[in-house]
Amino acid sequence: MTLLWMLASAAAGAMSTVPHVHTESWWWGPLCAAVLAHAVWRHPPRGAAACAWAFGTAWMVAGTWWLFISLNRYGGMPAPMAAASVLALGAALALYWALAMGLVAHWRTGYARWDVPAFAAAWLSVELARGQWFTGFPWVASGYAQVDSPLAAWAPWLGVYGMGAWVALIGAAWAWAWGAGGPSADRARFSAALGAGVSAAGMRRRTGLWRLWPAVWVLVAAAAVAALPKAFTQSSGRLTVSLVQTGVAQNEKFDPARLDRLLQDLQSALAQAQGELVLAPETALPLLPQDLPATLWAELSAPFAESAGARAALLGLPLTTTSGGYSNSVVAWDSQASGRPDLAYRYDKHHLVPFGEFIPWGFRWFIDLMHIPLGDFDRGASVQASYPFAGQALAPNICYEDLFGEELARRFHDPQGAPTVLANLSNIAWFGPTVAIDQHLHISRLRSLELQRPMLRATNTGATAVIDHQGAVRAWLEPQVRGVLEAQVEGRQGLTPYAQWAGRFGLLPLWGVAVFAWLAAGLAARRSRYAASASGWST
Repeated sequence: MTLLWMLASAAAGAMSTVPHVHTESWWWGPLCAAVLAHAVWRHPPRGAAACAWAFGTAWMVAGTWWLFISLNRYGGMPAPMAAASVLALGAALALYWALAMGLVAHWRTGYARWDVPAFAAAWLSVELARGQWFTGFPWVASGYAQVDSPLAAWAPWLGVYGMGAWVALIGAAWAWAWGAGGPSADRARFSAALGAGVSAAGMRRRTGLWRLWPAVWVLVAAAAVAALPKAFTQSSGRLTVSLVQTGVAQNEKFDPARLDRLLQDLQSALAQAQGELVLAPETALPLLPQDLPATLWAELSAPFAESAGARAALLGLPLTTTSGGYSNSVVAWDSQASGRPDLAYRYDKHHLVPFGEFIPWGFRWFIDLMHIPLGDFDRGASVQASYPFAGQALAPNICYEDLFGEELARRFHDPQGAPTVLANLSNIAWFGPTVAIDQHLHISRLRSLELQRPMLRATNTGATAVIDHQGAVRAWLEPQVRGVLEAQVEGRQGLTPYAQWAGRFGLLPLWGVAVFAWLAAGLAARRSRYAASASGWST
């Protein structure tokens, strides 16, 4: 029976990734959480841990299978080893699920008021740990699938992990209503409860219509956000923007034989752009400035450095650092740049990608199996100044960094210096024309909902888009093509509740909620066992 539930849990874990691409199917999230809750509550701790591990492994593999492309096609790793690496990553991250849900089963009381919140606390703990520990890997966190759901209204209050906790609460309440958990799922606990003085009639009520009350309570509580304020920001003016999508295949990007063509295409795109602000993607220039042809830097920056009006460009490239290393960076060109990189605005990527931009301790052998032209980069400061332009404060982030909303929120700690526009410069051509493009777009949309700031996305192969402060995509380019997206963006000022508490405390408040719920569940389980043993019944 446990094997069948492991298979059902694995299927639910894989299906939970569907709304990360098709966000209109957001209800898959709570439904899959309900399947896991059902499996956990039906089993003793060891069986619950096995089901949760299957759920987590399938979730991660189904959500990040495109890593195989970067390892095999662009990294040169043999296909069996690349597939095994993706599976190993999913299996390792699923250990969080196994431990947390094993504890949920161990502390099960048979009462909804304890077991439903305990499940949600375990879910929240897993997602927080996965998002922060060992540099963090929060891709396909459950809240990202809710960007078009009613739960999206909680984003400016609780952020993506708080939304994920709601997904788990709703799923657990549905599972309870379907007959999972409770005394009827465990005859020994049922008998113990009777021995502790609970009447058989009372137990039957709990297994009948009374099972619906947790679902009703949770849905009412989730809907209560409708009565809360929703608008926390005001307009700070508009900009016309041009977002460059370079459309360079990853196997061409660092090919010396194709460099001249790449630089010509970039120069043409920058000259074609009409906006006041022009964005070009991460490593749009794949070489250090000193390695470029002697006059090219000045030629590329000329439309902005020599502009009679207010015009500027943000583009990605590698730069040297004061320590003699390298950084993955963004620079600005404007009338003050004078064609020289040392006088322009500069942003250095802070949150680096493991194996791509830094090598975790003990994994040099893994990097040696690949042939990716990246290595150890230096980290930028965790909080860096925004780029002031045309009355706006532009805050760049590079590719993977927009997965970490709590880190972007640090820039809002000082309300006077808070960004008015976020700008993500990305290159996920490493993963081909896959669901990674849609997943990353929805991640950026969630950041806009949390902070109520527009997000400009300039990417190599997609998704290049303008996202407004309510998370809606206002303009975009089809992926995998070369072009320039001309649009407008409205900057915003003011702080959401999430920006205020996450900017000051990070994710500690959510950790506090999870720990409190864990402690309450543990104490309730201990009282339940004590009452049963005192009455002479064994659980």
